[in-house]
Amino acid sequence: MFLAQLYFHKKGILGIVKQFNRLLPRFLSKYAIYLVLVIMIVVMSIIKPENFPTWANFRNILRQMTTIGIMALGVTFVIITGGTDLSGGSLVALCSVVCAKLVCLNQNREYGIPLAAAILITILIGSLGGFVNGVLAAYGKVPPFIGTLGMMWVARGIANLLSDSRPISGFNDAFNFIGGGLVAWGIIPMPVIVFFLCSVVAYVLLHWTKFGTYVYAVGSNEVAAHVSGTNVKRVKMFTYIIAGAFAAIAAIIITSRQQSGQPGMGSGYEMEAITCAIIGGASFSGGIGTIPGTVVGSLIMGVIANSMTMLQINPNWQMVIKGAIVALAVLFDTHKQRKTK
Repeated sequence: MFLAQLYFHKKGILGIVKQFNRLLPRFLSKYAIYLVLVIMIVVMSIIKPENFPTWANFRNILRQMTTIGIMALGVTFVIITGGTDLSGGSLVALCSVVCAKLVCLNQNREYGIPLAAAILITILIGSLGGFVNGVLAAYGKVPPFIGTLGMMWVARGIANLLSDSRPISGFNDAFNFIGGGLVAWGIIPMPVIVFFLCSVVAYVLLHWTKFGTYVYAVGSNEVAAHVSGTNVKRVKMFTYIIAGAFAAIAAIIITSRQQSGQPGMGSGYEMEAITCAIIGGASFSGGIGTIPGTVVGSLIMGVIANSMTMLQINPNWQMVIKGAIVALAVLFDTHKQRKTK
């Protein structure tokens, strides 16, 4: 009797171990980035217990990552369809200059326009840049890398022309509040609220609507999506429009926070945004990616940047580390796709 109980007990334990070994890879593939974020926070809290695990520092991380995070939300749509967008940083510069000029007009009694109109026009400008990218990629059959690279130079050039290559400043308190204000009894930065709202909108679009279903379908198998009746070209075009609109929102926040519109703003932002999306689980091969993943990827990049500053790492080495993270993220994505084929 004892031997029989021991046998079944051992068999039960082996079954549990086998089940655990089977479920562990699936669990890690789905929640690994969340574990990485938690581990990073715990490690830094141990290394810098007096500075890192404070609300003031966490608030600083959230404030700093909002610009790249909002851009990453938009570019996630593009990546899921199998495309890419290298124009995000330059669109931020163009929208920053446009926004600065419009806000200055808002303060002009003779030619003044409402602040809401200035913000709306800025978002429309970003959407227009995305529209051009989408038309080139979807209807012009221009490789996204080439088309968005061209837009990168065009947008940067127009930004310099509009601003005469000089910063534009002199905003009112209402506009400055968007990037520097605090809400909820002075606890939460306004940019974090904007990032949260953008995340909700992006989540609903991608995960709760037919459009989101079409985005995944196009990225998974473009031919099959076309055969099933999906307007592949239109879906692709709208993903670039979304990316452009989110880049414009990011530009509004950073222009307000820095209290100036600068034609040199946004340099390298597009690569950081793409990295956030890739770290969050999006794949260049298309068909894979989530908004929660991108949000966590953005937080990871924010914690990394904050940690390097807190550890007093040389700024030049910080650039090296960020570049290495970009390369590793792409390498990991490539390796992951090879294993799944």
